[in-house]
Amino acid sequence: MIKKITLSSLCTLILLFCLSQTVLAQRVPKRKIRKLIRQSEINRDHFTGFALYDPEKKKMVYELNADKYFIPASNTKLYTFYACLQMLGDSIPGLRYVVKGDSLIFWGTGDPAFLHSTLKSTKAFDLLKNAPQKLFYCASNYNGNFYGVGWPYDNYSDYYQAEITAMPLEDNVAVIKADKQGGLQIIPSYLKRYLQADSTYHPPKFTVHRDLASNQFKYPVRPVPPNFHEEIPWKTSAELTLALLEDTLKRSINLIDLKMPADAKLLYSAAADSVYKRMLLPSDNFIAEQLLLVCSSTLGGGMLSIEAAIAYCKKNLMNDLPDEPQWVDGSGLSRQNLFTPRTTIALLVKIQDKVANEQKLHSLLPTGGISGTLKNAYQTDKGIPFVWGKTGTLNNNHNQSGYLITRKGKRLLFCYMNNNYTRPTADIRNEMVRVMTEIHNRF
Repeated sequence: MIKKITLSSLCTLILLFCLSQTVLAQRVPKRKIRKLIRQSEINRDHFTGFALYDPEKKKMVYELNADKYFIPASNTKLYTFYACLQMLGDSIPGLRYVVKGDSLIFWGTGDPAFLHSTLKSTKAFDLLKNAPQKLFYCASNYNGNFYGVGWPYDNYSDYYQAEITAMPLEDNVAVIKADKQGGLQIIPSYLKRYLQADSTYHPPKFTVHRDLASNQFKYPVRPVPPNFHEEIPWKTSAELTLALLEDTLKRSINLIDLKMPADAKLLYSAAADSVYKRMLLPSDNFIAEQLLLVCSSTLGGGMLSIEAAIAYCKKNLMNDLPDEPQWVDGSGLSRQNLFTPRTTIALLVKIQDKVANEQKLHSLLPTGGISGTLKNAYQTDKGIPFVWGKTGTLNNNHNQSGYLITRKGKRLLFCYMNNNYTRPTADIRNEMVRVMTEIHNRF
């Protein structure tokens, strides 16, 4: 005997079917992700770590070597970013100062925005330029190294390895370029006195070389290429900072050694979001390092220390991460940094919770097919981006960590790390893009 199905029963079955399909559509099958990762020949010829996290369910979708430590390179900037979100406000602390009688005494906070080539913060400049008092600069609140722990010295003349200082100016990088008369110009112009032709210098192509221990810049005696442009970090010192300030402000400044009093006034400079965006999109090492110094300036005591900022963050802001980060600098230039993929996922969750605005967070990060270091890596999906994250590259190491939205609207967090490969980095990057695009398309 065949039972008749009532209209209400039929509606119930249809509803249950639709609900089951919705659940299936929202679920990202672990076995399919495993197959996608493990069947990749490229992933198998080096040390690969991968973690994919579902923030809605608060659980990992898939992990491969997620508990193993990897060199993160510039993924380290995500840790610096979170430290800044927690320790700094809407604006970057730019200068500490006190007024005593006819004297204004000031200390740097590490603020990277001061006369920065892109950020162009002038608030500290305006204060010092227009102050009626005599100016005294105190550089003794930073006695750390000019390089981060484990930085390679053979990169000292590369634009991405500017030195760390309490009061940076103009990115701490000299810009040397051809002028219309066929000569060379250098910015800041104060450094012109150190730029000299050298008849004994014969590089394969026209280039400028800076001495390791000084600001002696030399170039070969030959015609300057019309479009020549080179950026070289200068050798920092309190004396050079003072000279550059005097040359820029057109004012006399004295160097003084004085402990910063607890009641020193604080002048804020650039909007924090603009600085973070400049750090993250082009992966600016200089800004990352200086921002950790700025973070340390909020700890009290008057001294600046990257080590102190990291120690504070690990103890107070990141003590709940799955695996303790081995974290030594702000930018990721050091190979002594070591993080696990699952710890970076946990950090991404913290960042997302702190910002609490998906659109704003996405705007601060490189966007696949649109901006920053992911602009040329990914294609958009019919003009719509689907991945936002931070890249990290050193020789033989390439990583990506961030946020992904699938075609079905599923929000996912990912950390994809590749260490110790010998093939071209382009092969690694293309494979990562293929895998993440497949996850976007299929789930």
